Amino acid sequence: MVSVFAQFSPRLQQAIVARLGWSSLRPVQEEAAALLLQGHNAVILAPTAGGKTEAAMFPLLSQMVDSQPEGVGTLYVAPIRALLNNQEDRLGLYTEMVGLRRFVWHGDTPDTARRRFLKEPTELLMTTPESLEVMLISPRLDSYTLFRNLRAIVIDEIHALAGSDRGAHLMSVIERLVRISRHDVQRIGLSATVGNPDAILGWLQGTSQRAGSVVNPPSPPARRRLLVVHRPDLQQLALAAAHVAKAHKSLFFCQSRATTEAVAEQMRRAETTVFVHHSAVSREERALAEARFAHGSDACIVCTSTLELGIDVGDLDLVLQAEAPATVSSFLQRMGRTGRRSGQVANTTFFCSTGESVLQAIALIELAKRRWVESVPIDGRCWPVLIHQILALSLATDGVTADDAWLQLSCVPDFCAIRRDEFDRLLDWMLQDESLRLASGQLLLGPKAERRFGRRNFMELYATFSSPATYTVQTSAGQPLGTLNQDFVDRLVDDVSCFLLGGRPWAVLRVQHDDRRILVTPAPRGREPTWGGFLPQFLSRAVCQQILHLLTSDETYGYLERRAEALLAGERERMRLFLRPQVGGIVAGPDEICWWTFAGGRINATLRHALKLLNDDWKVIPDNYAVRIYAEQLTLDSFQHAITPMRNPSFWSDELRWSGVIASLPNYRLSKFQPLMPPWVEREVVAGQLLDLAGARDWVLA
Repeated sequence: MVSVFAQFSPRLQQAIVARLGWSSLRPVQEEAAALLLQGHNAVILAPTAGGKTEAAMFPLLSQMVDSQPEGVGTLYVAPIRALLNNQEDRLGLYTEMVGLRRFVWHGDTPDTARRRFLKEPTELLMTTPESLEVMLISPRLDSYTLFRNLRAIVIDEIHALAGSDRGAHLMSVIERLVRISRHDVQRIGLSATVGNPDAILGWLQGTSQRAGSVVNPPSPPARRRLLVVHRPDLQQLALAAAHVAKAHKSLFFCQSRATTEAVAEQMRRAETTVFVHHSAVSREERALAEARFAHGSDACIVCTSTLELGIDVGDLDLVLQAEAPATVSSFLQRMGRTGRRSGQVANTTFFCSTGESVLQAIALIELAKRRWVESVPIDGRCWPVLIHQILALSLATDGVTADDAWLQLSCVPDFCAIRRDEFDRLLDWMLQDESLRLASGQLLLGPKAERRFGRRNFMELYATFSSPATYTVQTSAGQPLGTLNQDFVDRLVDDVSCFLLGGRPWAVLRVQHDDRRILVTPAPRGREPTWGGFLPQFLSRAVCQQILHLLTSDETYGYLERRAEALLAGERERMRLFLRPQVGGIVAGPDEICWWTFAGGRINATLRHALKLLNDDWKVIPDNYAVRIYAEQLTLDSFQHAITPMRNPSFWSDELRWSGVIASLPNYRLSKFQPLMPPWVEREVVAGQLLDLAGARDWVLA
């Protein structure tokens, strides 16, 4: 069979051999190049460092060499600036070796460099979704001249964008770009881990009429070195990690900034060279850590998910993990940072301080061994981004008609489930609320939107999305203890809930949603958190069901350290008395029922509201694995009788009943555009974040 390499431009062929020293292409590069040269849209899947970037860029560079575009011919879009900076030299080499150029445009790019680019655009432009929006809106930039020859868009780490507000924003901007280009712009997504690539491809296609393909060639089973270690507290955990990290280059992933700082301090005391890398560390400090680490040989970067995406920090020996991440995808992304050198094995060592964390680590490993990865849900009713794009269109074109706005936005996959009458109702609200104004049939930015987003030449509008909302945890005396994510906060009940933070148990006094504070007091003896109730993250039904399987089976796992193995045995012995495979169990105590569902955080959070509908006097606390119900004279028989209506499908389809639940949900700030939302939209958005009605119904009726 003739290699697709022969179809590349002779200049590119020569450069690949002479400059890169390659003698052949990898299977993913062969398959992708053949399809891309035929004009397909594609989602390209391969492990980290598996050659995805070259699989996309080589055929596109070949085409630009054969027919050089005027203006930008190819866009490379990354979800974070650090990934752009990291790919700058690599893609700079690839363009330079065939006589083309590239430019990186993001928030840190100097104005002088931007002006040079606008005078003489490069064939390849590397940017983020938000910076691309700025370019389309900016009056200093002639977007028609710049993008009329745009032929292709490459989206790196597409799984980090699809199914999110940022992904909906990017697709909206792409659809605006393709109205400028005289081509049916080719769309290419790159990812190492996604469970539903066909759905992602359908989302990526948008209005493109090109054929679409998923490129996912089979890969031979790779060796992995895995270990799950149990240490009872953070200090011992950090010291054990410091011992393993000695004389190696390692990344140590932690689940929170507070844990990152605490672990780094303990490791420094053990005389380990440590750098800290998380979102609260300054950009300069993060860059310094990356640079010094890349050229060292004995250092550890203690980090949060900021280093989970494909940023290259040099040859890495070890990946260490404090506790366990929430998803298989995160685990695979992190482990994929290792094993890149010839002869090296991809590896991860989990350092777990709790029984729950040990079980969670095992569950992630076992699901990954079965090649199961989370699917990315695609939302067709992404209201926050729709509101943003209406404002952006009105600003970019000095006004837009309602019909033209609908024409441009209704074709975006993330808005496809919103009807025209709902769109018109939204516009009526925004006009009445003065977010928009109408002049000569044109929708223009209204005074309310100008006041809120007009500062610094509308930079607040360009920075489309806020970080996930967090709540500050304080003692009643005002001492700050840390923060919790919003989805975890929804499971807390005043004067009942108890959770761990900073290695200590805290009892909830009051959750204050108006100023996002949680007032706590040290948990009295006897109120320590029960197993499964205190990690501030939602887990999926699949992960929780896998944990149930671990507890109800006799399988052994060769990657467990002795203490972790003993902990698993102890949990099995304790919980097998009342757990059944796939079902879980119900345990009754004095005035208390514990319903072990193993259904996942969002389903259990929804069951909490369902149970409150049946009896509002019950106190109900959900977590990832169980729902606990407290009431006087509550027995197993009375509980079983009370929940009988939940086993009727009509219970879940009663719109009046559930609209009351939705109206009662805490008014969380989920989006910076929430103040512009009509009440009915706001309720839908909040409910979509906090409830999983379909999942809860399916679980109860199964």
